[in-house]
Amino acid sequence: MSRIGKAPISIPSGVEVSIAGRTITVKGSKGSLTRDIPGDIIVTKEDSTITVSRPADDRVNRSLHGLTRTLISNMVVGVTDGYAKELDIVGVGYRAEAQGQNLRLALGFSHPVIVPAPQGITFEVPQQTKVIVKGIDKELVGQVAANIRSIRKPEPYKGKGVRYVNERIIRKAGKAGKK
Repeated sequence: MSRIGKAPISIPSGVEVSIAGRTITVKGSKGSLTRDIPGDIIVTKEDSTITVSRPADDRVNRSLHGLTRTLISNMVVGVTDGYAKELDIVGVGYRAEAQGQNLRLALGFSHPVIVPAPQGITFEVPQQTKVIVKGIDKELVGQVAANIRSIRKPEPYKGKGVRYVNERIIRKAGKAGKK
């Protein structure tokens, strides 16, 4: 039995969960999220807990059991607290600024890079070298942060580029020089 899958999900007060057929909807103070339940996984709601179970022990159901439970748990946390990913910008002249809903990045290219905010995502720029991506959908927050990082990945010689906060960049030695 999946250790993660068999753990019940507690529903905090102020969160409304509805299961209609193969679709689960979670509504909270920050917004609402909807997801289709994959495969033959069974999701039941009793009082203030959600339980996820599988009908059989075949490989597909075993692989989807813990995944489904985690996805539903992420939805509950998202509509109550929300998610945030922080990015650091390292490099001379590299900076970010918020332009309405969009994010404007100067990353050493001949032109500024404009990143539009998808539906449900907000950008915060507390400093010119720090960007915070916020939203209620954990997958979307992580994907937008990864897309911003991929514009200028940190390079291994000087460490310049866009990186996650606390990301460790393995540095390489430069040229040894002529002897």
